Amino acid sequence: MGRGKLVIQRIDNTTSRQVTFSKRRSGLIKKARELSILCDAQVGLIIFSSTGKLYEFANTNMRSVIERYHNTHDCVLQPIPADDLKDQLLANEITDLKRNGGLTRQENIELYQKLHIVKQENSDLRKKLNGTYKEHQAYQQPHKSISVQSDRYIPVRLQLSQPQPLNIDASARTTTKLGLQLH
Repeated sequence: MGRGKLVIQRIDNTTSRQVTFSKRRSGLIKKARELSILCDAQVGLIIFSSTGKLYEFANTNMRSVIERYHNTHDCVLQPIPADDLKDQLLANEITDLKRNGGLTRQENIELYQKLHIVKQENSDLRKKLNGTYKEHQAYQQPHKSISVQSDRYIPVRLQLSQPQPLNIDASARTTTKLGLQLH
């Protein structure tokens, strides 16, 4: 089964973005290492994360790769002042926070709506449960006790049982029809 096509755009969820960055960074470094081994190429890879952290790979020495680049292009890279880099990173972070703030607000609204639906469902279930409980209570009314009037006290225990085949005398026949047995 194939994977669906992934739309290449910025990932808004910071956790998902960080996980994707970490996995893809590892994959990119692995590919650079494989290219250097398979093709005997001099490879240098420099990656800066959105937080400004540096990740690099070089199959030889990174300085020699950069010097070779300078010599090949016959140019000198001007170092970016640290303050400008920090300002740019902060501006990017502010933009991200503004975008995420709007998304967070929308997520909060959606979660509130779902919570309202769940509360309504709980209320409906409670009403159904209360109705069922009241019906159950109506069937559970106290049973009237049966008393035996006689001069002698005789303990009587009644027990419910399944009807038995009738192989006994007539007096027992009437009690088994009721499903009661005297012990």
